[in-house]
Amino acid sequence: MAAPRWHTVLFDLDGTLVDTIPLIIASYQQALGDVLGEVGDEALVRSWIGRPLREAFVEYRPERADELFEAYTTWNLANTATLLRPIEGVTDLLDALTDAGVAFGIVTSKRRRTAELALHHAGLTDRIEVLATLHDTERHKPNPEPLEFGLAALAARTGRGLEASEAAYVGDAVVDLLAARAAGMAGVAVLWGAGSAAELAEQAPWASCSTLAQLHETLLPS
Repeated sequence: MAAPRWHTVLFDLDGTLVDTIPLIIASYQQALGDVLGEVGDEALVRSWIGRPLREAFVEYRPERADELFEAYTTWNLANTATLLRPIEGVTDLLDALTDAGVAFGIVTSKRRRTAELALHHAGLTDRIEVLATLHDTERHKPNPEPLEFGLAALAARTGRGLEASEAAYVGDAVVDLLAARAAGMAGVAVLWGAGSAAELAEQAPWASCSTLAQLHETLLPS
C-alpha cells in the first residue's frame, strides 16, 4: 500500500472532484442574460468560480444581485442532473485514501443543498463524511477560515490530532491556493477545472496535476 504524503487532504468540489464547470458557466450566463440582457463573458464568469455566488453578484451588479442570485440558482438546480458529470477515477482515489488511513473531506463555497446535490449525482455521497460549505463560516476563500473549519471538523470526526502543516488542500482555482497558503497547508492545483495553468502556476502550488493519475501519485506516492 502506498504511504500517504499528507495525513489529511481537503478537496475543493467544483472542477476538482466533480465536473460542474460547464454547468456553472451556463448558469452564470443564463442569469446574466435573463436579468441584465448580457451575454456573459466566459472568462469573467470563470473568474468567479470558487467564490460564494452572492458575493460575485454583489461585486458585479449590487443593485441587481438578488435577482441574479435567484435566476442562477433556479436554472442551476433545474439543470444539474443534465449537465453535471462525474470525473472518472475520483472514487478510486478516495477509496485509496481511505485504505491508506488518510483523513479527507470537502471544503467548498457552494451552498450545502447544491453541494449535496452535486455529490449525489456524481455518486460520491457515501464516500464523504465531512462537507464544509458556504454556511459553515462567516468568511470564505481565499480567507483560510473555511479550510480551518474543515480541518477541525475532520479532527472531531476522526478523533485524531490533525495539523495544518501535515495537510494538503486540492483545488482548481486561484482562491483555493491562496486559502491553502493562508491556512498553512500545501496547495495542490488540478488543471481540469476552472483555473488556467498559467494563473495557477503564478501561485507556486506545491504540485500541479493535469490528470487524476498524477493527483493519485502526488497524494499517495509509490
